[in-house]
Amino acid sequence: MSRSPFSYIRSGFGFLWRALDTGRRAILNLLFLLVLIVLAYAIFGGGAKPLQSKTTLVLNLKGQLVEQSSGNARDALLTSVRGGENHKMMQLRDVLSVLETAAKDPEITGAVLLTDEMEGGGQAMLREVAAGLERFKASGKPVVAWGSSYDQRQYLLAAHASEVYLHPMGMVMLEGFGRYRNYYRDALDKLGVTVNLLRVGTYKSFGEPYIANGPSPAATEAEAYLNNALWASYTGDIEKARKLPEGQVMKTINDLPAQVAAVNGDLAKLTLSAKLVDGLKTKDEVREMMIKRGALDTEGKSFRQISFDDYLARVHTRLTGDAVGVIVAQGEISDGSTGPGAIGGDSTSKLIRAAREDNHIKAVVLRVDSPGGSAFASELIRRELELTRAAGKPVVVSMGNVAASGGYWISMSSDEVIADPNTITGSIGVFAILPTADKVIDKLGIHTAGQPTTWLGDASNPLRPLDPRFGQVIQGSINHVYAEFTGRAAKARKTTPEKIDAVAQGRVWTGAQAKERGLVDTLGSYGDALKSAAKRAKLADYRVVYIERETSKFDRLVEMVGGSAAHAVAQSVAQTLGAQLKLGVTASTGLPPNAAAGIVNDLGWLSEVTAARKPFTAITHCLCESP
Repeated sequence: MSRSPFSYIRSGFGFLWRALDTGRRAILNLLFLLVLIVLAYAIFGGGAKPLQSKTTLVLNLKGQLVEQSSGNARDALLTSVRGGENHKMMQLRDVLSVLETAAKDPEITGAVLLTDEMEGGGQAMLREVAAGLERFKASGKPVVAWGSSYDQRQYLLAAHASEVYLHPMGMVMLEGFGRYRNYYRDALDKLGVTVNLLRVGTYKSFGEPYIANGPSPAATEAEAYLNNALWASYTGDIEKARKLPEGQVMKTINDLPAQVAAVNGDLAKLTLSAKLVDGLKTKDEVREMMIKRGALDTEGKSFRQISFDDYLARVHTRLTGDAVGVIVAQGEISDGSTGPGAIGGDSTSKLIRAAREDNHIKAVVLRVDSPGGSAFASELIRRELELTRAAGKPVVVSMGNVAASGGYWISMSSDEVIADPNTITGSIGVFAILPTADKVIDKLGIHTAGQPTTWLGDASNPLRPLDPRFGQVIQGSINHVYAEFTGRAAKARKTTPEKIDAVAQGRVWTGAQAKERGLVDTLGSYGDALKSAAKRAKLADYRVVYIERETSKFDRLVEMVGGSAAHAVAQSVAQTLGAQLKLGVTASTGLPPNAAAGIVNDLGWLSEVTAARKPFTAITHCLCESP
């Protein structure tokens, strides 16, 4: 039977469709294969080009100096979309690794330190970087620092350079340590909010802003004692690094009005005459100077150089062999689980268990930078460290900027506690804070009533006045937690609770003051802690492994395809909305943005306490930070 013309047309279309489909799949497969090849080459192929001789390391430090970067790619994208601002962070370990590796690299002949975009860091961490710069210089390689201006933190690093230069319109701003705090007693009274503070420790001043209009005499005494010690250490460090007479920094500050008048307001000239810098140069003049001292780059436009980030990518760590495991405990201590850059009772305990159960890890270093938080979470972490020691693995605590209150609690189960002389530590004390708004609802005409089966049934209701019986129960619990704190500290320090109580009472100390009072074992650096842990584990050759939460698949994907580019797109979308929100907050309060933000933060913390599910929480927090 002969086929109709329509069947031939249908067969022709079918053949054409199958051919198109086959071609489409072939093209897509080829494109996918090409993407895989490009990714494989980017990850494994080529590698970094060898450095040329006379290369200068450019330490363009950007962002905040931290022990551990917080957040992840998902958080960064969400923050940008919501109109927030993502702050760049530099990990202390990365800066130290770059300096250590570059000091041994024969192709690196020196470094240029740029601090304009460095947003801060605590005193202990800054001293670690300063020591790293000194070791780099000791290898025979000079460091040239330049800044358009220097704040106190930036200048602490710049002062350790071989040469320090400043823009002719710049200045070095040394202001001293200490800050004013806001006190909300009158404001809360006007709102009808009553804050009930129950505490143990004469110097435990965390809750004072909510119950008073100014600091207590004890808080004033302790703060002055701490800040004066930190400032004396800072100025002494600067004067030693710059070879200035003792007391020169304070003399310059005290005589500042007369000195400014003498130079007709030229602060850069004043800075030069005070010998805080070696010369006044623009950035291009420093570039020309470095060209003359070194070698031209391939384009012949600047000196031969490699940036901090590019050199960091060349620093590789060992992947096999016995190790010292490092767990970073940075941030406030809270119950449950948290991500990087924060401390969770459950999540940090899990990291310690992982280190204990890893046969390749022979010792543990807990790097602490925390003002404290939940007493319960702190005890969970301390217990895991105790179990780690019982399992035969040495534990050494390395205190960073702050290791106070709960930060000290988690440091108590260790073979050695090493603190920087400027670490803020101690603050052995406990408190609970319970805001009530019974006067607020009276003003609004709201009434509350009920028939609970016991007086405890509604005792924690923030819309009713604090029941004195409930207050007595809480105070008893706080007293017990304080006794636990001082008792465990006494056992750890091989002394008596009475002697610990004498230096406790919620008072904060510098690392040097804590050493004098038996609260820490040794004054030293993070590197000293690693060496001590290795020695205690009898490791002659070891690697350092950071025990951290695993990166999610989403974060790895964003990093692979270019997280910074994705962030830039999201940020540009949210820029206008974010600006409008900030203007709205400022306009609604009538205060400058920074002042409004501080008040919102203080009262926001109080609101979080009110919203907590538990009737109350024993808090070991020092309300302190490194200046």
